[in-house]
Amino acid sequence: MAQTAKQPRELKNVGYEVFIGLLSILSILNLILSAVFSGYQALQYVVLIMNAFFMPIFLADFCYRFFTAPSKSGYFFRNFGWADLLSSLPFARTKILRLFRLWRVIRLMRNFGLRNLVREFVADRAGNALLTVVFLVFCVLEFGSLAVLSAELSSPDANITNASDALWWTYVTITTVGYGDRYPVTNAGRLVGVLVMTAGVGLFGTLSGFLANTFLSPPKKKEEPAVTSADANNPKAQLAELKRMFEAQEQAAADLRAKLEEIDKLL
Repeated sequence: MAQTAKQPRELKNVGYEVFIGLLSILSILNLILSAVFSGYQALQYVVLIMNAFFMPIFLADFCYRFFTAPSKSGYFFRNFGWADLLSSLPFARTKILRLFRLWRVIRLMRNFGLRNLVREFVADRAGNALLTVVFLVFCVLEFGSLAVLSAELSSPDANITNASDALWWTYVTITTVGYGDRYPVTNAGRLVGVLVMTAGVGLFGTLSGFLANTFLSPPKKKEEPAVTSADANNPKAQLAELKRMFEAQEQAAADLRAKLEEIDKLL
């Protein structure tokens, strides 16, 4: 029988690693967009604000990896933990070091194997769906803000005129709240609004389903360890199994007696 590949100790939850890898790609893309939008201050501010949102996430990721690493010095010096720390700080020139974080995620996943990654991802569908929704919300928030701001800047009647207006409008539209204090007036801006609203319904519907499943689903029963062929020939293992079965029967008998006493009281 083929054995499942052992998960590397560096590799955290597969969905979490995918989330950090995608967030690293988005943050590196933002460095390029920041340079492209250097002549458009409002658009550049959208990118800079989104990068500010990512910083505490990357800093928390560094702390998580550092405190759970088998060797803290090994992680910090040999596995580029120092690059994780510097890229999490609010210094523009150190953000390019997020490439090291992306490289590590790719290396760990490649060593773990595609088949094992898919198996692990499917096994924790609910948790991975939550991280996927969070990443997609970031994407819709950023690119929706850039799109509506680009569409509205050419209109003299526009009321979405800066990064703050664009991010506020996009967020309330994603959540389908729609305060109405900011709204697109151009046809292109309204088309962006349709796309953002459609994405928001899907994303927050998925989030609501995750929360409902987390809080309303019954707790999973603890699985008993399987008895192996080696244990079957081991007297100590057999004795432990008999004790466990005896304790289970005693508990069942005690529950039955309690039920009978309740019925007697009613009679």
